[in-house]
Amino acid sequence: MKKSNIKALSPNDILFEDNHLLVVNKAAGLLVQGDRTGDIPLVDLAKAYIKKKYNKPGEVFLGVVHRLDRPTSGVLVFARTSKALGRLNAQFQERTTKKIYWAVTEGANAPEEAELEHWLLRKPKINKSFAHKNEVPNSKFARLRFRRIKSLERYSLLEIDLQTGRHHQIRAQLNAINLHIKGDLKYGAARSNPDGSIHLHARSLSFEHPVKKELMTVVAPLPTLAPWKACADDVS
Repeated sequence: MKKSNIKALSPNDILFEDNHLLVVNKAAGLLVQGDRTGDIPLVDLAKAYIKKKYNKPGEVFLGVVHRLDRPTSGVLVFARTSKALGRLNAQFQERTTKKIYWAVTEGANAPEEAELEHWLLRKPKINKSFAHKNEVPNSKFARLRFRRIKSLERYSLLEIDLQTGRHHQIRAQLNAINLHIKGDLKYGAARSNPDGSIHLHARSLSFEHPVKKELMTVVAPLPTLAPWKACADDVS
């Protein structure tokens, strides 16, 4: 996976912010948290953004609530206080949030809609998950629903309602029914994307504001890499 060229967050990357939250449109190629590569992660860029904008002295607190795979783009929420972090963590653990993804898959004839249930077995040494129809040792149950919202000449645009949050869940479950996300070589795509991204985008996230207790839905604009634009045209 190629690293992102982003060196700093701009106001255009920010989807929502207040004293409790910072919601970002993550670019493909960015790590959410640091790893052994040593590449600058999104959480550090977000801390630098807050520090500069609000002229904050010392360390900036920013809690990581959830993650997106490095080659995936879209909505990512950070907590700006420990109280917000605890309350948001509880929502994700209790699955009261609603996560909608868009994916571009190879082939124009994806099923119109489907519900997928599998048992996912993660293989950490190769950083990959495998979908099984029946439970196997150390596997975790996974469920998603999807519908096809547009067909192009060579691709389908799917809207995915993620019911559980497992490692590489969407990628592994779609691969299990021979649907391959554009650019995702690890899970069966014919070829990679030039920038190393995959056409999987966290389109929207709905959750309760941790302090105001209001229901929020944050929507992330699509990336510009083709065929995202063609997929998005005329789609509400």
